Order: sequence, then structure tokens, then C-alpha cells
Amino acid sequence: MTVARSSSSLALLGGSPVHDSGWPAWPQAPESTLTMLDEAARSGRWAVSGIFTGTPSFERRFSEAFAAYHGVPHAVPTTNGSSALTIAMEALGVGPGTEVIVPGLTWVACASAAAALGATPVLVDVDSETLSISADAAKAAVTDRTKAILIVHAYCSSADVDAFTELSRSTGVPIIEDCSQAHGAEWKGRKVGTFGTVGVFSLQQTKVLTCGEGGIVLTSSAELHDHLQQYRANGRRYTARPIAGQLELEDVGSVEGHNYSMSEFHAAVALSQLEFLEEQTALRQRNASVLTELLAAIPGVSTVPAPPGLTRRTYYDFVIRIDQDLLGSLPAQRVVDAMSAELGMFFETLDTPLNASPLYVPLKSPRTSRSDTVRRSLDPARFELPAATAAYRTCFAFLHQALLGTERDVEAISTAVEKVIGHLDELRDTTEGGPA
Repeated sequence: MTVARSSSSLALLGGSPVHDSGWPAWPQAPESTLTMLDEAARSGRWAVSGIFTGTPSFERRFSEAFAAYHGVPHAVPTTNGSSALTIAMEALGVGPGTEVIVPGLTWVACASAAAALGATPVLVDVDSETLSISADAAKAAVTDRTKAILIVHAYCSSADVDAFTELSRSTGVPIIEDCSQAHGAEWKGRKVGTFGTVGVFSLQQTKVLTCGEGGIVLTSSAELHDHLQQYRANGRRYTARPIAGQLELEDVGSVEGHNYSMSEFHAAVALSQLEFLEEQTALRQRNASVLTELLAAIPGVSTVPAPPGLTRRTYYDFVIRIDQDLLGSLPAQRVVDAMSAELGMFFETLDTPLNASPLYVPLKSPRTSRSDTVRRSLDPARFELPAATAAYRTCFAFLHQALLGTERDVEAISTAVEKVIGHLDELRDTTEGGPA
């Protein structure tokens, strides 16, 4: 690998790149993953709705292992993170006439899951430092219709768990913790996802724990666990005494369920990948610490800090900020393009704030009422999200697999940032709509 310390021009504009070799691959498929996939394929059972073979399903094995990793008694896997959010909300009574408080800077599913249930997502701003949902903004948004508060631990940081725990206690509104960017993170020594009434995780391909597509919900409540099982399996749950040759799921129908069950193949992959999470987390932490220190030495550049209670950080989307005064009117996407060219790896802007997201368009859904009152309440544009908007304009990010490389790789990232910062005027001059 070659690391260029200086260049007369950006790679995007014909100069030499900073990094000219590859990066760690993701997802990773070690032999143990392939072995478990083969075991699932030969087991005679490919779904939890299949016949019980006398051997515990991979879905059950994964749910028990994931719950044990977090120190809670119950977990329910699902087809994806969106379905995990859906059944978590349903189990808490989210539906027509209710509201769910949602951070305005997050993936679209956090809001669209609530809207699909007939509830009103109430978008609130994020903390300008941590970029996770603001406890003060959430507190101001609570009404007598609020059925749940969705906190998302985002961008290698977290929401203020203490503040949200107190908010839930004082209002009686349950917390849903979305930990899709925070597998293994800890608040004061206890894993996130265990403080809320339920914790939700995505296992989508880019996540630090992945099975391609999948999700999982944690809870300490036996009653909620029973309902969550039914919500994800058409009103069915695991029977207490399975019999080989018979179905393992029994009909209950305490709730109106759906088919959101994780397949045995996905569960086998997830179970095998869980074995490597701690080792990979430790490597990411070491490299992230080095990178954070290097970036701190570049004027006008910063990273997202951890709140005091976040005693163990995990790294999914590593965010780099450029001071607004330095960036000026240059779009963050242009910096993304320049960084990608310098390093030969994927960079991205943050998620578009949900009040302007091209993906969160509830008024276009045929399920949305024609009532003017309902449509006004669902219109994302009615919410003001200044901190989220400022972050979107000044931040960019790369995915965690780059932190599974060497310290030399990390140095290349810092060098590329310094190079791009030194050529912002050149970027402006060649940006459409910019100076000639």
C-alpha cells in the first residue's frame, strides 16, 4: 500500500490517490459460518414453521445466545430490522390515534414503521454533539397520545440513557431502544438495548453483526416476549414441549400476528457471526482511537463525542465533521466524492433528516387517510430539525469494516481528510453551480 503525504491535486480531479490498495471485506464468511449454513441446509428444517426434528432450531439457538450476550431472558428474531421495529411497537400498543416520538436524523424505517401501524411519528431533533436523539426535545414532544419514545443510538455515540430512563419513569411512556448501530455498546457497564422496555437491532448486511437481512428484539418481560413471538409468527409461539415430527409452533392468537419469522439460514449465519463480535469490536475500538487522535490535529475537523455514560463505544458509521465556516456552501456530497476517490472505499453523507427525506413520504402511501387533519399531522415538513439539518450539511461517514484494517490504513484515512480539507477551494471551483 502507498500512502501519499501530499499531492498537487485531488484524485477526484486527476491527482494521485492517497490509498491504492484494498480494504477489509464485509460481510466476512469464515469456515464456521459456512459449516453452520451447511448444517442448516442438511437439517431438514429451513424455517421455524417447519417440522421439529428433535434438534433446537437455529432461530431458537440464536435468540438464546443473543439474549444471554445482553444479560436478558428473552429475544425474538425477525426477518429484518424494520419488522423488529414493527412488532416492538405493536407489542407496546402503537396504532391509530397514538404517537411515537422518533429522532429526526435516522433511517427512514424508524418513522415509516410507526406510520404503517396508523400512528403519527413525531419527529424531534438530535443532540448537536452526539447526533443521537435529544432528551430535551423528546420531553417537549410528549403528549397524552404518546405511546412510545424511540431512541436511536447513532453514529458511534448514543442517546443519554439516564435522561431517557428518567423521562420514561416520569411520564409512564415506554422506551424502545434502537441499537442497530450499537451492537455491544455499553452504558455504565451495561449493554444498550436492555434499558428500554424493548431493544431493537438490525442485522442487515452493513451492520457489525449481520446475517444479510435480519432483526431481533430484546425484552425482560415474559408477557411482552409471548406477544412478540406471536406478532412475528402469525399468532403462534414456541410450544413448551416440542415433539419430533410435529410442528414446534402452537396456535395462540392472543394478538393478530404476521409472518416476520427469520429463516434457519439467516439464523445460522447470525449465530456464527456472534462468535466474532467481541474480537472485531476490540479491533475497531483500537483503530478508531488512533483515527480520532489523528483527526483532532487537523484544524476545522472533529468527530462525534461519546456522552459520559457511554463506557464502551462500538463503531458502525464513523462520522467526520467539517466546521461550517470552513465548508461554506460546498455540499457534503462533494467531500464524500473526493474522499472516495482518495481512498478507493465507500463514503456517504448522513441520512437525510426525516423532515426532508426522499424516502419518508407517508403522504404518498395508499394506507394514509384522506383526512386533511391526519395528513397535516403526518406531513414531515411540519417539523423543524435544525441540529439534524446542520449535521447533514457538515458531516460525512465511512462504514466500520475500514476499522478492521491496520494502523497504516487508519493513517491513510487521516491523510485523505487533511488533503481534501487543503483542497476545498479546488472542490468549490469544480462543483456544478460554483465559481467558474
